[in-house]
Order: sequence, then structure tokens, then C-alpha cells
Amino acid sequence: MVYLGRTKVKDMFIDAKPELFKLARGYRKNPTEAEKVLWEHLRLFRKDGFVFRRQHPVVFFVADFYCHRIKLVIEVDGGIHTDPRIQEYDENRSGELERYGITVIRFKNEEIISNLEQVLSRIRLYISELSSPSHPGGGGKEGVRCFAGYRSGLTVFP
Repeated sequence: MVYLGRTKVKDMFIDAKPELFKLARGYRKNPTEAEKVLWEHLRLFRKDGFVFRRQHPVVFFVADFYCHRIKLVIEVDGGIHTDPRIQEYDENRSGELERYGITVIRFKNEEIISNLEQVLSRIRLYISELSSPSHPGGGGKEGVRCFAGYRSGLTVFP
């Protein structure tokens, strides 16, 4: 259990180690252009109760963006993610996060910069699905989170 100010937040960091918090702080100080653009729009979801955190330690990783209410991680991938070794690491990382009931979606920097509305539309779709009471664990409650026919760790709806 973590305390942020006077607010108690249960398992928001899911066993993240202290070293990750320092690493995350450094990442927050040096965002990519695509992360800056996406962050400005993700912040607008707060009014609907979906609070995204930037460079958020969770499990053994630092997620680019994380919404605890619906256990959604959004990753922004730069050019290095075309390397097959990095892609394998990303798939393993996504699989590990899924073991904790976290859904992972990925976008390339270019997608965010050149087609922001489509990216935001996909994110809205995930938010709607993950917060749906008919979805297993819907409404941000604990449960298995998967989409039939979709595979986390890959960009969806190309």
C-alpha cells in the first residue's frame, strides 16, 4: 500500500522497486516529442475519472502512461523498437504486465505525431471497453483484462 500525501492508494505500483521511482523521475524530465503530445491529451481524460500517470513504476517496469482505475498501460515506441531483440523484450514485458491484469497498448512515435485523432480514438475504445460493467473486471475492478482477437504489445487497428 502506498500513501500519496493524505491519500491511500492500494497497489498502484504493484510491487515496484525503489530504484524504478528514481528512473521514472529521470524519464519524466526528458519526454520524447510524441510523449509530450500524447500527455497533453491524456490529461483531459481526468474529467471523466480516468487519471493517467506519466512514467509510472509498475511491477518491474516504468510504463510510459498508466491508468490505475482500468489497469491500462500505454507505451510510446521510438525507432529502437523496430529491433527484433527489443520487440521480443516488449512482448515479454507486455506478457508480464498482463499476468497482473494490466492491458498494454502500443503506439509508434510517428502514429502519435501524424495521426493523433486515430490514436486517441483507439485509446477511447480501450477505456470504454475496460470500464464497461459487462467486461470481466469492468469498471476498474480486479479481473482478467483481454480483448478477444487483439494481442497486447502490438499496435491494434492498423
